[in-house]
Amino acid sequence: MDHDQATRLMATEQYLLGELTPGLQEEFEEHFFGCQECALDLRTGAAFLEHSKVVLSASEVAAPSAPEVSRWPAWWQVWSKPAIALPVMAALLVVIGYQNLATFPKFKSAIAVVDSPQILPALSLISVTTRGSSKPVLSARRGEAFLLFVDVPAENRFSSYVAELYGPAGTSEWSLPISSDVTKETVSIRVPGRTSAGVYTLVVRGLGDSKQNLEVGRFPFELQFEK
Repeated sequence: MDHDQATRLMATEQYLLGELTPGLQEEFEEHFFGCQECALDLRTGAAFLEHSKVVLSASEVAAPSAPEVSRWPAWWQVWSKPAIALPVMAALLVVIGYQNLATFPKFKSAIAVVDSPQILPALSLISVTTRGSSKPVLSARRGEAFLLFVDVPAENRFSSYVAELYGPAGTSEWSLPISSDVTKETVSIRVPGRTSAGVYTLVVRGLGDSKQNLEVGRFPFELQFEK
């Protein structure tokens, strides 16, 4: 699962509510281990749910004292009847109990892994050129993030740069703005876990005063998954 799929499926919300199928849940967990944006969404969503439970448990629901304007009973009068209120409360307790016993502990343990120190696979593209017949190979686990190290050919005519990653199909997967100050040293780029193996190309372009991108570097590499 890539980030676009996770967004399209609203995977964060469904994961927090325990509504993902086992297969999608496993794919999403592999994805957010290497995706800072989804990991942040999960942290925020979990904090919101925890806060909501505290607020709801501490608040008192007061029925409005309004004159009777209809022969139909108010909604709170209907819901307050034992025949309706008891099944509803039972259902809410089941949902909250499932979240406390299953969803939240699993979510918290997964977030603990994301927040813990990690040794990520890394590949240096400093000496890579498009003219070479062989491409550097990076070996990683499926869904695992990795690092790319690249020297950007800095020029005074460029005020900033943009790095763009092209996948095996030749389509752009994402782009990353790079300030000119960063290019004074070797640039390290954290790449989210890839969904497929193959040959990728990191293209770096310079952005000048004319706001036109000019390619300054092209760095192909091959991604392989460990068995």
